[in-house]
Amino acid sequence: MNKAPEIGRSQALARFFDVACSAVGLLFLIPVFAGVALVILLDDGPPVLFSQMRVGRNGKLFRIWKFRTMRSGSPGSVITTAGDGRVTKSGGKLRKYKLDELPQLFNVLKGDMSLVGPRPEVPEHVHFEAPMWQTVLEVRPGITDLATILYRDEENILGASKDPNALYIESILPAKLRLNLAYRLSRSFWQDVRLIFLTIRYSLFPERFNRDLVLRTFGNGAGNE
Repeated sequence: MNKAPEIGRSQALARFFDVACSAVGLLFLIPVFAGVALVILLDDGPPVLFSQMRVGRNGKLFRIWKFRTMRSGSPGSVITTAGDGRVTKSGGKLRKYKLDELPQLFNVLKGDMSLVGPRPEVPEHVHFEAPMWQTVLEVRPGITDLATILYRDEENILGASKDPNALYIESILPAKLRLNLAYRLSRSFWQDVRLIFLTIRYSLFPERFNRDLVLRTFGNGAGNE
């Protein structure tokens, strides 16, 4: 039986959901965008936004957008740890509540990203020839995913390490990739909706984050993590 039409309809529905939700979200979040922009300007001046090249679907590079949380022009690692001196006072708050990620709704509207999907990496962290990476890059990257929720305290984990770059590349990133692959096997529209609501919940109330609850909620989608 040819499943191509069914897959096509599923992808079309997912894209419609992404476009509708991102468009509505951008409309209702206009006051939030304005407030965040004002806070950044008062705290550290322009620019308000930060952009960076990331690896998207099928290895295509695209420019991701965020609210700026670091001092403009600050050199250093692409990895950020807790206590990073480059992060501004307002940036620390934005990162805590994940408000810096909101401009990525424009990336979703454009088609570079989806609401749910593997977080896009910087090119230097992607091994394009590796089978695991090739599988992960078959889908459109997202604003949130299971790995993003389970590792929402990643900066604290990295901050406690003597070599955060090595910890990220050798341990955290491979674990995230395994979660991406495991979630893909059991992924459904309603699982994605659950992830979106959990992301919003833990962004608004980070102190309520419950890793065990997330693992129980998504079962096999969390693999062996």
